[in-house]
Amino acid sequence: MPRILIVEDEDIIRSAVRKLLQHAGYEVADAVSVEEADNLEPDGFDLIITDLRLPGAAGTEMINRAPNTPVLIMTSYASLRSAVDSMKLGAVDYIAKPFDHDEMLAAVENILTRQSAQPDEPGSGEIAGQHQATESDPAAIMYGQCEPMQKVFTLIRKVAPTETTVLIQGESGTGKELAARALHLLSPRATKPLISVNCAAIPESLIESELFGHEKGAFTGAVSARTGLIEAADGGSLFLDEIGELPAEAQARLLRVLQESEIRKVGSTQSRKVDVRMIAATHRNLKAMTRTGEFREDLYYRLNVMQIRIPPLRERRSDILGLARRFLKRQAEKLGRPELSLSPEAMQALERCRWPGNVRELENAIERASILTDGDIITPAVLDLDNEGSDEYIPETLVEGNNEQTRSREPDSANDLSLEDYFQHFVLENQDRMSETELAQKLGISRKSLWERRQRLGIPRKKSS
Repeated sequence: MPRILIVEDEDIIRSAVRKLLQHAGYEVADAVSVEEADNLEPDGFDLIITDLRLPGAAGTEMINRAPNTPVLIMTSYASLRSAVDSMKLGAVDYIAKPFDHDEMLAAVENILTRQSAQPDEPGSGEIAGQHQATESDPAAIMYGQCEPMQKVFTLIRKVAPTETTVLIQGESGTGKELAARALHLLSPRATKPLISVNCAAIPESLIESELFGHEKGAFTGAVSARTGLIEAADGGSLFLDEIGELPAEAQARLLRVLQESEIRKVGSTQSRKVDVRMIAATHRNLKAMTRTGEFREDLYYRLNVMQIRIPPLRERRSDILGLARRFLKRQAEKLGRPELSLSPEAMQALERCRWPGNVRELENAIERASILTDGDIITPAVLDLDNEGSDEYIPETLVEGNNEQTRSREPDSANDLSLEDYFQHFVLENQDRMSETELAQKLGISRKSLWERRQRLGIPRKKSS
C-alpha cells in the first residue's frame, strides 16, 4: 500500500485530503509544517503532497528534505507561477486550488505510476525508456477498443511528435484533457511542463493577466510583476481547455502568440519570444461561433491546423462495458471489495443508457453504485439509470452557440418551476446588461458554477464584441 505524506497548515484542507486518500486505499500521514514533517522521516514515503506556502520553511524545502521521494505541490491560481518554479527545483507536478477529488486522485495515481516505472538498477535505461513510451501511449492513458477511438489513438501518435497546433473537439466528459496529456507525453517536450488552463474558470478581468502576465502597477492591485502561464509553459505545452469561452481581448492576444511566438505582458511595451506547443479544446462549434462573431475567424484557422474529435460515449457503444469494468475494478480496490461485479441486467442497462455526460457520467454511476450496493452484485436498481436517462436532452445546435431555446417540458408536476428554470430565466433576461461575474454574484454562485450550469442547460454565452 503506497504511503503518502501531506504537509498542509490549513486544518480543513489537510483533513479533507487525508480522508480522500485514505478512502482511496492509501496509507496517509500528515504534518502542518516542514519541520514537523521532517520528524516523520519523509524519505520513507512514496509521495509527498505539500502546500507551497507554509509557516516557517516553504513547501519546496520538502524536495531537499526527501530527495528520493516525489513531491506534489498544492497552490492557488494566485501563485501558479511559483508552482511552476517549484517544478524546476525538482517537484514532479503541481495542482491548483480549488481542486476536485477526481483531479487530486488522478494526479496521485499518475505520479505513483510513473515512480514505479523508474529503473532501480544502472544499465536499465533503455528498458525504462521503452516502458515510459508505453505508459505515454494514448492507449495506456485512454480506453477505447472501438474503431472511432482507435482512429483517435492513431492520429495522436502521428501528430504528437510534431510542433503542430492541435484543436481537440468533443462533448464534456469525453476525455479531451487525457488526449492533450497523451499529445504532450508523446512529444519531444515530454520532459517540460504541460500547463493546463480552464478558460471558463478564470474571471474575465483576470484572464489576460493569468495567461500573459503583468508588470508592476499595470492595474489596481498589481503590486509586483508577474509571469503569465504562457511564459511558464515555455519549452513545454500549453493546454487551453474550453477555449470557446475566451474573451475577445484575450483572443486577439493569443493570435499574436500563435503568429509571432511572442507575448507582451499587460502594462508592458516590450515583447519576448516564447517556445510553446499549443493544444486547445472545446465542446462548442467554433466555426459556427465565427459566423456570429463570438470567436475570431483568424484565430480559429490558426488553432484548427490539426483537429482531433473525441467521439461521445453513445457513438462507442462497444466500449461501455469495458469502461464500466475498469471503473468497477478501480472502485473495488478503493473500497476493499474485490468481489464486486455487474449483473447481466445491469450490463444491459449500461449499454442502453444514452450517457449525455459521457465517460465521466459512466464513471460517476459506477462509483455511486459501488458504494450503495449491499451485496457484491450491482443491479439496475442500484445503478438507478432511469432517472438520469430521462433528463432533458439539450440540442447540439444550442450547445454549439445557436440561439434556439430548449424544448419546453411537459407541465405534469408542480416541480417544473425549479431552481434551474429560475436560473435559465434570470440568465437569459440579464446577460445582455451584466457581465459573467455580475451574473454569478447575483445568483450567489461562482463564475465556474455559472459556466457549468450554462453548459448543462444549453444556454449560450453572449460575448462582448
